[in-house]
Amino acid sequence: MTVNDPSSTSLQLTADGQLRHFLTLDGLDRTLLTEILDTADSFIEVGERSIKKVPLLRGRTVVNLFFESSTRTRSTFELAAKRLSADVLNLDISTSATSKGESLSDTLLNLEAMASDMFVVRHSQSGAPHFIAESVTPGVAIINAGDGRHAHPTQAMLDMLTIRQHKGRFEGLKVAIVGDVLHSRVARSQIRALNELGAAEVRVIAPATLLPRDVESLGCRVEYDMARGMKDLDVVIMLRLQKERMEGALLPSEREFYRLYGLNQEKLALADPGCIVMHPGPINRGVEIESAVADGPQSVILNQVTNGIAIRMAVMSMAMGGQVADRNRKLAEGAHG
Repeated sequence: MTVNDPSSTSLQLTADGQLRHFLTLDGLDRTLLTEILDTADSFIEVGERSIKKVPLLRGRTVVNLFFESSTRTRSTFELAAKRLSADVLNLDISTSATSKGESLSDTLLNLEAMASDMFVVRHSQSGAPHFIAESVTPGVAIINAGDGRHAHPTQAMLDMLTIRQHKGRFEGLKVAIVGDVLHSRVARSQIRALNELGAAEVRVIAPATLLPRDVESLGCRVEYDMARGMKDLDVVIMLRLQKERMEGALLPSEREFYRLYGLNQEKLALADPGCIVMHPGPINRGVEIESAVADGPQSVILNQVTNGIAIRMAVMSMAMGGQVADRNRKLAEGAHG
């Protein structure tokens, strides 16, 4: 399965520019990304209420369709849907009919027959959410919860929300993404979001074996030396070594990787004193980051988790709103046709 052309904006957006699906950040402009952030901001206080509910998706059915294991992403999507008052179905792929040979298309048709309104899809193959969005019945929204090495748009947007909360802006910021960029779907989405929102400089810091060949074309500066790359940083985002996706020996050892690219207090001191430390999780302590930094005063890692719920509420509510607006527009056109 291949990823469709990133210009598939028409698949994601309605005729008047509202979200219909949320598959990738490619093709989404600063105005829409800012609207997602602002909408998420409005949902932050919902988590502080005694009754953590708003009725925006009441009567809707959201299906979490996870073909890969996940803890934070699946849990926060489930919480987000429930806080929007949706009914939630978590499909266990390992025990579903898919494991018995049923095709993805047939699985989708059966779920649609149950009057599902939204699929949250996580898949090991790049492009799977795009394929599903092209295949589903009109009116069903598809949200990408991470596909192959391609994209993880909600993770990138919760990272952007966290940066904006702590820095107040994107303009003028120097941001570095450190580690296994080659196998990271979130890194691509982060680079796209940071550039679109106006960051002054985006760096990637990693050994050559953990960088995509086209990495600079994504809109970033490459550094192979951690000390040089950390200079004057406002934000540093550490990535997990995704050993389950690696083929062959891409690094000599975890100990050697930590020595050269692991974030400790000494390396963090090379950045701006106000530099914040981020990590999409799960953390491998002592591999990409030391505990003193992960748990230290500059870490905003737990803020990222909290913001994940608000971002996913924003994206789900906006996509469902776009689907309703799209359907109403088509009905009106049919009535006047």
